[in-house]
Amino acid sequence: MLLPKKFVRLEHLIGEEKVRDLANKCVLVIGLGGVGGYSVESLVRSGIGHIIIVDGDVVEESNLNRQIIATSSVIGKSKVELFNKRIKDINPECIVTQINKFIDKDNIDELFCYDIDYFVDACDSLDTKFLIIKNCLEKNIPLISSMGTGNRMDPSKFKITTLDKTMNDPVARILRKRVRDENIKGKIEVLCSSETPKKLGKMIGSNSFVPPSAGLLITSYIINKFIKEDK
Repeated sequence: MLLPKKFVRLEHLIGEEKVRDLANKCVLVIGLGGVGGYSVESLVRSGIGHIIIVDGDVVEESNLNRQIIATSSVIGKSKVELFNKRIKDINPECIVTQINKFIDKDNIDELFCYDIDYFVDACDSLDTKFLIIKNCLEKNIPLISSMGTGNRMDPSKFKITTLDKTMNDPVARILRKRVRDENIKGKIEVLCSSETPKKLGKMIGSNSFVPPSAGLLITSYIINKFIKEDK
């Protein structure tokens, strides 16, 4: 059976077998903002066969500067529903599971009812991030958790590392303490910037290139892991 022409360039780069392998992978992305949205977009365009998208939010005007799903015509509409339509428009064969709700301790078990090959945490809630880390470690599910991307201007400072090796990141600092206080063991992979965030007051500043770069780096890491593990 011939592969769809939309993946012919990817097939030329990594080979037909690898493209077919990617079509059998399932990735969950929680948080469809500047980071998670670009991760979803690039995962789908990489041929991932099953995407689980999780977010209870709607598009707001303030999202227009950085979120790939945000346009003036969709303000007030559900991000999950918009992404479902967009994903199907890019790759109709992609299976999309929609979880249109915010996740907390009362419903987090819903995320772990699927056979997940990789978990992308791009949500904003520190409590939810901690619960995701704890559950993924317990269930041996590969995870990348995005640390802070706001108040920064240099996407070249991003890298995939482990939580214990992060620096200049208030989000990572809080999570490290919680992990340590609860004596949680295991390797926790995160996306983190070494750039010191600007101190701008209560509102978090953002731009069109830092959060998207983080989302693309996460996808790059996951796709390359999939390709290597199938050698």
